Amino acid sequence: MNQIDSRAPLSSSIKTAPRRLKLDWLGALPYFGFTFLFLIAPIFYLIIGAFQNPEGDFTFDNMSGLTNTQIAASYWLSIRLSLASAAVGTVSGLLLAHALVLGRLPLWLRRALTAFSGVASNFAGVPLAFAFIATLGRGGLVTVLMRELGFNLYGTGFSLFSFWGLAITYLYFQMPLMLLVITPALEGLRNEWREAAESLGATSVQYWWMVGGPVLAPSVLGCFLLLFANAFGTLATVIALTGSNFSVVPILLFQQIRGNVLYNPNLGYALALGMILIMMVSNLLYLLLRSRAERWQK
Repeated sequence: MNQIDSRAPLSSSIKTAPRRLKLDWLGALPYFGFTFLFLIAPIFYLIIGAFQNPEGDFTFDNMSGLTNTQIAASYWLSIRLSLASAAVGTVSGLLLAHALVLGRLPLWLRRALTAFSGVASNFAGVPLAFAFIATLGRGGLVTVLMRELGFNLYGTGFSLFSFWGLAITYLYFQMPLMLLVITPALEGLRNEWREAAESLGATSVQYWWMVGGPVLAPSVLGCFLLLFANAFGTLATVIALTGSNFSVVPILLFQQIRGNVLYNPNLGYALALGMILIMMVSNLLYLLLRSRAERWQK
């Protein structure tokens, strides 16, 4: 009987399995196609348009126009409004998430608030503006009830159509988004950490200051940046609530592209490119902080 030569390489005695065409990537093709058509391609279109004049010639005038006093003021207003709404949303959403996750509230309440947050975090635009006008406008339900109880809300200087009125309106979708994003981080806090701290004589305040706070800090800061980016690009709610009187960057951009007076599409492309750069930096910082938070939670 013939025997296989032991000196022959093992690979020669084993047949190579034929390579099979992997079809797993076919399911991702619609996603990549959608991303290219509605995200990547428009960004390249904006970049090209931001460095062109109406005749199609290369120019830096549009980008230098961003230093205009009116445009710079619009950027600063958008940044302040986004920071304010993100800060209030971060604090209020964190307190709500802490009550749900660590406060031992009923499970049905947690499920109900989580389900509501999934809807409310995507509720914006004209419906949200109308809801707040019907609630906190001069003739709104809550405003009238307060007036009948002897408290004139608008007599204190508050206005729904002001800076803080918009910030409160943004809070409707900022706080639920914070609840959804920060909940996994709170669930990642291990009971062993608190028990170890208490066994060493630490109080609740010392535990949060030395253990829980530092562990949650990257997640909280990352959520703050996410909320900032979420508020920075909001247009429909502002324009439905205040018209074009509140000159945030999205409204100024809309006027440059679709307006009859301030019509300069290429300057609008430059405005959009500036917004993209700001949100890109914010999202990159968010991803870095999230990766750091995930290392703590593993």
